[in-house]
Amino acid sequence: MQTILAAAKVTLSLAFLLYASWSDYKTREVSNRVWAFYAPLALFLSLSELLLNDLSKLPFFGLSFGVTAAFAIILFYTGAFGGADSKALMCIALALPFFPETLFKPIFASGISPLAQNLFPLTIFSNAVLFAAASGIYMLLRNLIWRIKTGKKIFEGTLGTESIGKKILVMITGYKVSVAKLKEKWHVYPMEDVEEGEDALKRKLVVVPKDEGRDEIVERLSKAVDAGKIDAYVWATPGLPMLIFVTIGFIVALLFGDVVWLLVSFVLG
Repeated sequence: MQTILAAAKVTLSLAFLLYASWSDYKTREVSNRVWAFYAPLALFLSLSELLLNDLSKLPFFGLSFGVTAAFAIILFYTGAFGGADSKALMCIALALPFFPETLFKPIFASGISPLAQNLFPLTIFSNAVLFAAASGIYMLLRNLIWRIKTGKKIFEGTLGTESIGKKILVMITGYKVSVAKLKEKWHVYPMEDVEEGEDALKRKLVVVPKDEGRDEIVERLSKAVDAGKIDAYVWATPGLPMLIFVTIGFIVALLFGDVVWLLVSFVLG
């Protein structure tokens, strides 16, 4: 029965996370109904498992959820996580507060770290952050290849006067795309804007793109391109939702365990 309940919790979590990731990618929104269904079902299955198998773990279940919920709320209010990301982490804590050892054995035995054993949702989070960081390396390489292939400057005009911090952030989260494609792909956000200066048009980087005002920025960039004031290629980001990385982190955690722990163990021998 414990194996059946563990399998039900993993299946439930994977189904909701995949749907939420798809919804977030397609519409940049996840209905609260997703979490309203996920949370009570997860809680019911976890409590059933504890009642039928080991009620002594109930305080540790409460501790795991409490720590995860507090962490998720802090991430949300500091702007590091979106509302859907935080809710997903809390729902995972209700479903799988501990690594489901009765169901899965990681490919590397050492993958079950102390964190995974007691605070499994935070293992999923650390995996997610790692894969999100890996996407930054891909972006950086893509931009360097673009620079070599085209021979053009990466930061043209007044963009060259922006701070090094902004430039690095843009290079690991965005890439060059034509304004024409930017118009077609609504889920791609401009990472630069233009404004008329006293002497010339000024280009500036936008390191935190938002839905609000996106179309207006794209229109300004389009007019500047048509007028020949800027190059046809501008900085933009696909803005991959963190939920996608959380889902990847969840799957990898089941198969390999705590990837950060594995990497640290490997480096330290």
